[in-house]
Order: sequence, then structure tokens, then C-alpha cells
Amino acid sequence: MVRQPEDPIVRNIVQMLRGAQLNRRQLLRGAAAGAAGASALGLAACAPNSGGGGGGEGGEGIAWGNWTYYLDFDEQTQSYPSLDAFMEQAGFTVDYIEDIDDNNTFYGKIKDQLKLGQFTGYDTITFTDWMNARLIQDEQVQEFDYANLPNVKANLVDAQWDALDVDPGRKFTIPWQLPASGWVWNTKEVPKGIKTLDDFLRPELKGKVVVLSEMRDTMGMVMAGLGTDPNGAWGDKEFDAALAWLDDALQSGQIGNVKGNSYTQDLIRGDALAAMAWTGDVIMLNTENDNQWTLEIPESGGMIAADSFTVPNGTTPEAKAKVEEMINYYYDPEVMAEVADYVTFVPPVKGTQEAMQKVNPENADNPLIFPSEEDWKHLHTFRTLTAEEDKKYSTAFQNVLGL
Repeated sequence: MVRQPEDPIVRNIVQMLRGAQLNRRQLLRGAAAGAAGASALGLAACAPNSGGGGGGEGGEGIAWGNWTYYLDFDEQTQSYPSLDAFMEQAGFTVDYIEDIDDNNTFYGKIKDQLKLGQFTGYDTITFTDWMNARLIQDEQVQEFDYANLPNVKANLVDAQWDALDVDPGRKFTIPWQLPASGWVWNTKEVPKGIKTLDDFLRPELKGKVVVLSEMRDTMGMVMAGLGTDPNGAWGDKEFDAALAWLDDALQSGQIGNVKGNSYTQDLIRGDALAAMAWTGDVIMLNTENDNQWTLEIPESGGMIAADSFTVPNGTTPEAKAKVEEMINYYYDPEVMAEVADYVTFVPPVKGTQEAMQKVNPENADNPLIFPSEEDWKHLHTFRTLTAEEDKKYSTAFQNVLGL
């Protein structure tokens, strides 16, 4: 569990490649930026093997692996204001790395280090909780010290303390954001909208539908559309029915693509006119592209989950304490309001909606950031799967996708 000695030449190369990675807004702008980003990300994937030393010079800082679109960004200064403020306050650097596009593919990059208890290249990672459950069960992450986390103890929303079955009390995971998913369509090109699951199958949308590569989001919404509660006592029969619907739509060419975060490029280019999508992405897309899309939580139900901080076993005690200091900082409602105003996902911190009144009053009443009581009735979680179920259903889903 000790980091390997660091080669300063390798470190400089890694830092250069990480600096070349695309920020949120560049990714949204399309294929040219996407191609450059793919090149940078492919090279940066070598970082875990370098035995890195966190974000600071000589390994004195920390490295945070996160999803794209997931931290407030200032395009003029090409910086992250809330993170810059934290680094100035804390006195150490944070190497912020936007390279998670999909839970499974990112896990594949670091699974060998996790199994060996070696440094993964990241002091903290924000996987989705179903993946975090796997890490907890495999004893690959460290327990948080809540003596360093008074803001979390005071401000984590009540519903999230025991939301992850394998981590009651959030000993190993602390939510960063609560991504919700729903249905989106091009307002002009799809004037009837998408109101039922079968609306995705309309002839005029053939090849113009994209769904998410995250099984629990896509299968959860398909199951809900077919009348099954994704958090209920369903089994093979209900899952297979939803999988058959997806398989038929893929085989017929009705669904043109299955993607992770990069599905946003399909919407921008017009390659997709309707999608199963994450709510925060669409809010940002509309902000930068003249409100071209409509997004709704379907009456049958959208999905909500948690992307949560963990500290892999290869992270040193010193780096872990710094991670906890950073998490505690972000659990200040005023800081989280700055983040939520940009990322536009559901924040897990009490008091964020009130703090948003100062940051951006227009977003304080945005139901896609702060769901109404009625919206919450239509947001499902995906029930926790046993290890056997996870393997069986994930394999079946991947087979249908042709992966």
C-alpha cells in the first residue's frame, strides 16, 4: 500500500498530458474537441502506472479523479474557482483529473492496482455508488475519519446516510453529487416530445435515439417505462423483458448509439434527436446552445443515484487527511451552491438551495437541481444487486450492446 518512488521525468510528462485534457465546455462543443480529448485521455490513462505522488510538487498534494462536467469552471481564466479557493486556503495543490466517462471502463484502468493495494494514480475517486459497493465488498477503500468532516456530519442530506446498502452511515463513501436521469428531445425536431417509452420507437426517430451506457440508468428507465419499479422486488422476468425491449430497438437500428458522457456530442451534432440523459448535462447544453432541448422526468420514472468520494487503499494517510479536508470544504452550503450552479445536478448538501439565492436566484427554483416533492415521487433508485446478480445482469446488458 506504499506508493512507489516517483520518477520526476515521468511525473512531468503525466502533468503535461493531464493539462491537455478537455474541460467540460470544450467537450460539449463537439467532434474536433472530442478527438483531441480522446488522444489526451488515452495517453493520460498511463498515469496510474507511473506510481504518481498526488497533485503537488514532489507528491505533496492530492489527485482527484472525477467525471467530466462535474466542477465549476471559469472559461475566461481556464480554472476551477472553488478548487482554486480551496488550494489557496489549504496550502497544497489538487490535481483535478476529468477522465471518468463510464464506471466500468474507468474501473478497468485501475482494477489491477486496486487488487494489489497499490496507488492507483488518484488519492480520491468519485465512482457511482453501485461501483463503490464493489470496492467496499472487496475491501479496496479506506474508512473516513469523521473527526475531519464536521460539515459532512452536519450537512449531508438525511436520505443519503443509509442510501448505499453496503455502507450504512457512509463510512467508506461520501456523496459528491446526486445525478438524476430522464428523457430529453430536440424541441424543434420532436414537437410531440417523448412522453412514454414507446415514443422512442416512432419511425421518424429511427437511428436518432441515444441511450446511456450505464446499465442502471438505461435499464432502470426502460423497466420503469414497462411498469416495473427498479427499486422493487423484481427478478429475471422483469429484467429480461426490459432487455428484450432494448435489444429489439438496437437490432432494428431505432437506437443509433449507446454512450457514456460523450452522448452530449450526438445531441449537439444532430446525430441524436432524443435520448435517455443525465439532467445536469442537458441544463448545461441548453445554456450554451440556445435552449434547443426539452428534458423531463418521465411520469413512469427517471433514475437518481450518488457519485461518491472514496479513498483507495493505496492512498497514504497524509493524502487521505487532505482529501477529507477538501471534502469538508465542499460540504459548506455556500461552496456547494457555486458548484451546483455550474454542474446543475442535485447537490447532497443541506442548505444549498438557500445559498443558491445569493449565487444565482434563477437556479434556486430549478426543479432539475432541487427536485420538487412531486418530482421525487418519479425518481427511482436501482435496487442493490447481489454479486451474482450484478455479474449476470451486467453481462447480459453488455452482450446486448455488443461489447
